[in-house]
Amino acid sequence: MIDQTIEEIEEMQTHSSSIVAVKAAEALRSLTDDDFPTVEEYVRALDRNSSALRRAKPSHASLYKTQRQIVSTVSEADLDTVEAAQELTEEVIDEVIETVESAKEEAAKRAVELIDDGATLLTHDYSTTVLRTLELALEKGYELTVYITEGRPRYLGRKTARTLSEFEGVDTHLIVDNACGHFLPECDRVIVGMDSVVDGFLHNRIGTYPITATATDVGVPVTAVGASAKIPEGGFQFENEFRSVSEVMREPAEGFAIENPNYDATPVELLDSIVTDEDIRRYD
Repeated sequence: MIDQTIEEIEEMQTHSSSIVAVKAAEALRSLTDDDFPTVEEYVRALDRNSSALRRAKPSHASLYKTQRQIVSTVSEADLDTVEAAQELTEEVIDEVIETVESAKEEAAKRAVELIDDGATLLTHDYSTTVLRTLELALEKGYELTVYITEGRPRYLGRKTARTLSEFEGVDTHLIVDNACGHFLPECDRVIVGMDSVVDGFLHNRIGTYPITATATDVGVPVTAVGASAKIPEGGFQFENEFRSVSEVMREPAEGFAIENPNYDATPVELLDSIVTDEDIRRYD
């Protein structure tokens, strides 16, 4: 099951990092049904499989943090039996999943505080936390206009647009990525998700940096929203992913190279704020 989950995580194209973290945590449950001669053998297997899961998406801080929490909690418990270690594993997996899911909700609740009724917003690509923020605003009776970049080359913004179009009270516009400079002067705020914040940079879906730089130039505040687990305290090193060139062009590239990075890095000083389940960090 864990090998299958690793393959699925490596191939995930449209799922948020919180979904990946939950899926990886669930995968470790399979070890609680296996037989191990000693606690030490069990902990080694837990650590080995957790490391493999983390390597499946090295760019995801929340995956790193949740997996390390599971392994460290069990390994540091100094338990006497394999059964006790497996029971603790089940408990910490449940705790991790609850934390991930509740963190998204709490971050969205805080982010709503930055949105006014009647606001015009721009968002990029696809983020379940951003979608939940907008949904909460609409549940309060707000009327919103939302511009959504399509998120080439995988067009994940289309998924955001389709989802928003199902809600009442929102005027949804899907735009090509390079049109953000045309529409940003009409906007009150840009709101984006986040993959991680490391060493003073927001790592998020490619295209976030130029949108943020343009928004800063025209005086539109930019907010990133996500779980606090995506701001690791230490030990995590961000690794970008480069996707298949076939996502950009299907015919062979003759005489030139095709680059398809998954994320870019935005200096946090260009942001107005980062909203998490714990607080709102201002960068005025």
